[in-house]
Amino acid sequence: MSATTLMIHSGSAAPDALVTRIGGLPLAPAGTRWPTCTACAGPLRFIVQMVLDGERGVLSVFMCANDPGMCEEWSAQAGGNRAYLFPATGLVPVPLPALPSTVDGDDEEDPRQLGAVRTVEIVATADPDYWSASQAWSAQSGRSTQEVLGQLGGAPDWLQHDETPDCPGCGSPMGFVTQLEEGPDHLTAPNFGSGSAYAHACEPCGRAAFLWQC
Repeated sequence: MSATTLMIHSGSAAPDALVTRIGGLPLAPAGTRWPTCTACAGPLRFIVQMVLDGERGVLSVFMCANDPGMCEEWSAQAGGNRAYLFPATGLVPVPLPALPSTVDGDDEEDPRQLGAVRTVEIVATADPDYWSASQAWSAQSGRSTQEVLGQLGGAPDWLQHDETPDCPGCGSPMGFVTQLEEGPDHLTAPNFGSGSAYAHACEPCGRAAFLWQC
């Protein structure tokens, strides 16, 4: 029987740590430029870095937060987000781009970064169903299911229909990597419309894709 590997809201980390984390600075090969939104041309917000096991690489996800809802940031094809599969070694922090001139005042959210850095605890469960595994973990640990930040591997639990993206390189369906939730911390909560996000990768082609549903 297959199991579910949960990702649980955990402690903080350095913004450039080579660990699986929410927020901070992305690590990438030297010379990598901070990605921009195809729709509004503003810098995308760095969301998450996933260090895959077996030196399979580092998956990094960015999503537009310049004008939420206007850049189709939920779509894997529209250009309002980016996902990258970087090699596992030789990575350096990507320099933070200039703050857009449209950001007015210190109280406005930074569209480039989340407000804090959080690591995840990996918890293996015996339940093959993601939501059942989340409920069982909550009951056993005495912690809220809101602290479940998603699952690693397994099968996506689609809120709507199956939107598995095809690799733009080879045309094959991409493999599922992770499902993400907004989590309990407003400082590190990406705007998935109170829904769930899904990251996929084609490891042979070194490509990745990201989308969310609500």
